[in-house]
Amino acid sequence: MEEKVKDLQDMILTNLVMLGEIPAPTFREENRLRFLVNRLTQSQLLNCSTDEVGNGLGILPGERGDKNILIVAHMDTLFDEKIDHTCSVHPNYVSAPGISDNTLGVAVMASLPEIISALDIKLNSNLILMGSSRSLGRGNTEGLRFFLKNTKLPIYAGISVEGVRLGRLSYSSIGMTRCEIAYSVPEEYDWTRFGAVGSIVTINEVINRILEIPLPRRPKSSIVFNSIEGGTFFSSVAKTAILRLEIRSESEEMVKALSRSIRDIASEVSSHTGEAVEVDIISQTNPGGIEFAHPFAVNTRAIMHQLNIKPRISPSTSELAAFISAGIPALTIGMTRGENLGELSETIEIQPIFTGIAQLLGIILALDRGLCDGN
Repeated sequence: MEEKVKDLQDMILTNLVMLGEIPAPTFREENRLRFLVNRLTQSQLLNCSTDEVGNGLGILPGERGDKNILIVAHMDTLFDEKIDHTCSVHPNYVSAPGISDNTLGVAVMASLPEIISALDIKLNSNLILMGSSRSLGRGNTEGLRFFLKNTKLPIYAGISVEGVRLGRLSYSSIGMTRCEIAYSVPEEYDWTRFGAVGSIVTINEVINRILEIPLPRRPKSSIVFNSIEGGTFFSSVAKTAILRLEIRSESEEMVKALSRSIRDIASEVSSHTGEAVEVDIISQTNPGGIEFAHPFAVNTRAIMHQLNIKPRISPSTSELAAFISAGIPALTIGMTRGENLGELSETIEIQPIFTGIAQLLGIILALDRGLCDGN
């Protein structure tokens, strides 16, 4: 199957480059959406359409149409329109901002109708191919959540397609809260008061206090500091500073408890320094998912083994969280290997993509044949 997919390299790379050169920051995916829906229409899918929140989809009908399998790839990336999105294509790799997260996932999903046709694959189930909007950051997977809440189609199972990494396998989600703590100095601030040192030092105090929070071994929990920004230049005291962090745990209650503790710390430090503080919840996910022994997970691991893909099993905070909230069995897989993730020089390898696509096709066929039904 991999060799047959390789014969379609030009078509897949064309979709990849054309999508990659369309900026699609979260909440502003409309240009990429337009291209995707046109592609699905050209592939003669049924019901090619968009919705109120900017999702785009088309349906590849099955011979019986008794089940609906949803293949989803989020369209948004971390990079805005001001960034040069020119794709650099080389014999072994492609480089561009957002190429791995998640331009490649969208390109593979958009290429599926042509791939399935070229390989003469016959499915009994309907395939719903969807580019989801508003996934990253403040988007909080809003696009997929909206679709699952409002669709009248019963979804049998879901697959979230991500660009990297090949071997990635997620069928459970951890509890997580992403939050932003911002300190700012009021115009009337009294710089003569004790402890008036500027917002960067204030953020440092908050970090030190958060590090003192005891974390349990069970359930597994962690607090991850993602970024700090503040100040302008020499000869000035920082009047604003922002800390971004993630609270992660296997327990929803533990996430809530840690969130309360961090809010209390932020407020207490503010009371000491006199700076204004805002604690903003960016996104949240709840723990859940299918079990290790669920047939969907078992068959997926077997398919990966047949393709000599070593599974890297870990919880996810991707579109999988939306499937879990809707009670739909689902998993997340990656398509290839990549480097410099999250940077302007994001790079993906070309050859492993064909193995990644063969993996995706194998999972779709297993679902279509009922091999992944729950116990």
